[in-house]
Amino acid sequence: MSNRDVELYHQMADGDRKALENIYSKYERLLYSFVIKLSGDQTLAEEVLQEVFIKLWTKKASYDNSKGKFSSWIVTITRYTAIDLIRKNNNKNYTLEEETDLPEQQTETTEDIVEWKEEGMKVRRAINKLSDEQIQMVDLFYYKGLSQSEIADRCGIPLGTVKGRIRLALKHLKKHLSAGKGGVDDA
Repeated sequence: MSNRDVELYHQMADGDRKALENIYSKYERLLYSFVIKLSGDQTLAEEVLQEVFIKLWTKKASYDNSKGKFSSWIVTITRYTAIDLIRKNNNKNYTLEEETDLPEQQTETTEDIVEWKEEGMKVRRAINKLSDEQIQMVDLFYYKGLSQSEIADRCGIPLGTVKGRIRLALKHLKKHLSAGKGGVDDA
């Protein structure tokens, strides 16, 4: 991420339409491709993009640079918006493919692209170290967007077990990811 993203965000928050256009130009293809991979539905992808940029413009979603990169934040906003619309349309048959299949942005720097791919590989390696049950919970909850209750129903297990497996999976992911950074395991 560049400081330019943060500058554009703040300019847009101050009512600068050109800054919104610049953010849209930079992220539109990435976000559209992300939603297509998540849902397989072009119409839904267009609707999600519209919703995301309306949220940005109307300040219903606000970015705090102390909590992470702008690019990660906007992808997260897009993911949650897509999941909300999928649930609203009551169609839960969407799957998320690997993000490495997304087309590269011309406006993304080589450093950004390399960083995204490296982070994605680290996360996938960490997920692969989880137990089969935990991998299933992560997939259903984070990638397929099911609620914990829906996971319990689908898997035929108690809701408390689902919550415990997700919590344990997150604890193990945190441990594996912090170990990869040379950090201390505080999980």
